[in-house]
Amino acid sequence: MMREKVTQLLEQALEKNKSLFLIDYSISEANHIRVILDGDKGVSVEDCIAVSREIEHNLDREEVDFSLEVMSAGVSEPLKLPRQYKKNVGRTLKLRTKDDNAFEGTLVSATEEAITLQWKAREPKPVGKGKVTVQKETVLPYKDIAEAKVMITFN
Repeated sequence: MMREKVTQLLEQALEKNKSLFLIDYSISEANHIRVILDGDKGVSVEDCIAVSREIEHNLDREEVDFSLEVMSAGVSEPLKLPRQYKKNVGRTLKLRTKDDNAFEGTLVSATEEAITLQWKAREPKPVGKGKVTVQKETVLPYKDIAEAKVMITFN
């Protein structure tokens, strides 16, 4: 009962701000509601407050005691949804595939099925001695990605 009501209220709140989307939410045995959001343009404190109010003001504490926590997906959290990849095009990702290959490169595109990653690598020259820098690119379907994180760089 509680889960259905919270799901409905969450959908209403997200309907009011189409740039926000749900990453995860849970309700513990003790009725602690935890909501994790992301947004195409990021998530502000005001966004979290608005979603929190939408849920809190429409649940009756007389009926069931609950606690509520609404937060944005942290920068250290792995990406989960195609929509998150799309908003991070142009940024550097570090990812691991399900067959344990590691990649670090620039996310150049993201579709509903896969991402395209580019990076530079040093390889032996085709002729002669020494190495040459080459541009590498790979397309990775989401189903093959075990974990992907945005690399935060400080200039």
